[in-house]
Amino acid sequence: MKWLKIINVQPVALADIPLIDIHDFRAGMIHRMHSGLRLVQFFAHPQEDTTVTLFAVLADDGQASLYVAGAKVARGADYPAVTPNVPAAHVFEREIYEQSGLLPQGHPWLKPVRKGIAGIDPSEMPYEFFRMNGDEVHEVGVGPIHAGVIEPGHFRFSCTGETVHHLEIELGFQHRGLEALMIRNQHPLYQMKLAETIAGDTVIGHGTAFVNAMEALGGVRCPRRAEQIRVIALELERVGVHLGDLSALSGDVAYLTGQSVFGAMRTQAINTSMVISGSRFGRGLLTPGGVRFDISGAMKRDILSTVDELQDKTELAAEVLFTSSSVLSRFERTGIISEATARNIGLVGPAGRASGIPIDVRADFPFGAYASFPVHAFSLKSGDVFARAYLRYVEIIQSLRIIREQVETLGDGPVSVNTGPIKGGQFVVSLCEGWRGEIAHTVITGRDGRCARYKIKDPSFNNWFGLALAVRMEGISDFPLCNKSFNLSYCGFDL
Repeated sequence: MKWLKIINVQPVALADIPLIDIHDFRAGMIHRMHSGLRLVQFFAHPQEDTTVTLFAVLADDGQASLYVAGAKVARGADYPAVTPNVPAAHVFEREIYEQSGLLPQGHPWLKPVRKGIAGIDPSEMPYEFFRMNGDEVHEVGVGPIHAGVIEPGHFRFSCTGETVHHLEIELGFQHRGLEALMIRNQHPLYQMKLAETIAGDTVIGHGTAFVNAMEALGGVRCPRRAEQIRVIALELERVGVHLGDLSALSGDVAYLTGQSVFGAMRTQAINTSMVISGSRFGRGLLTPGGVRFDISGAMKRDILSTVDELQDKTELAAEVLFTSSSVLSRFERTGIISEATARNIGLVGPAGRASGIPIDVRADFPFGAYASFPVHAFSLKSGDVFARAYLRYVEIIQSLRIIREQVETLGDGPVSVNTGPIKGGQFVVSLCEGWRGEIAHTVITGRDGRCARYKIKDPSFNNWFGLALAVRMEGISDFPLCNKSFNLSYCGFDL
């Protein structure tokens, strides 16, 4: 049976999504992914009766198309796991089991995703760590409480001497229940605030995915001027975080000049977001139907001046950084993820592009103002720390160009419109390219027009396992460098 073909942010009737026998559903997923499609979302939606519906969203990046299908399964039943054939499904299926009780029979590593780790609820399945045998094997545990002001996460290294043979990363210490909160209180302002807190460093990324979904379900489109301001804010967020990452990567290899210079430039970028919205992280800017703050003529001149200054400084600082022999000796051939491995485990964003996977939602599934101008998905092949760092520089320069173009061509007109009531019985997938990579929000509405399921996927959900693989057979002292080259989110994972 054919899967339903849709595009990004296209609402469709829930009744139009094919419901397939679970065995045909699984076979269809595997066949399509082996034929080049990519897994975007795979989740369970409990029904009011005694069934659970599994939904899968697959992407054809070259054709800007998404394919959707579902399968009904009795609660507490099992189904043949997809993971043995498609490794990228492994965390999705672990989450499905944890959230719905559906057992993916034959899953090779069915461990908790967010529960049973912190020991909060004794009824949860306790987490058991992977063990390596051998007289010379020793374990190094880091976290969940860390020295810095960061969120909880546990890293357990299995080593011989200084060499890491296996890293197990366990998150889920926060039990936020954010998807359930999206359903519990459906006031638009409350949901908007929740979307902004999915990952605190990706306020505009997740906020954009949310407002795009709500506008699609309500049958409205925000004004062109608001779409351009959203692009400016999203690219400022990308510039700010990438500059901060180049600062941190410089610090990790004791290049203190780069740490200071890139850190100062980050402040310039996020202060520009504050000029627009009153928040350095862009909180309060977005709203369904548009934006809450306009950009005046004086602000346009200030933004353009800052963009020009940041471009000059970034190019100079990056030239020094990426020609320094001491930096390159640490960056190059460290933490390598091959293209084959990256595709198998489903890496997205700069981490995927650094391993030769040129996917970028802005280019492949353009939304809002991105539909009117080209964005290039730059990629490299080496898959090491150098590639992940250098791509940040390349993307900063591209983002500054985009900001400049949008400010110079900012149209006239309003920056917001009233939104209509959300339609019932709808299904929409909203993709956005955050600075970490592909963000996916999938929303299902009930007959009354209220959200019945709000499924969130931060790019960290795809990429944490990539970090675990990147440090295999590396010295344990290279872990901080590898970790920062991915810079993944704890809270974006601990939904």
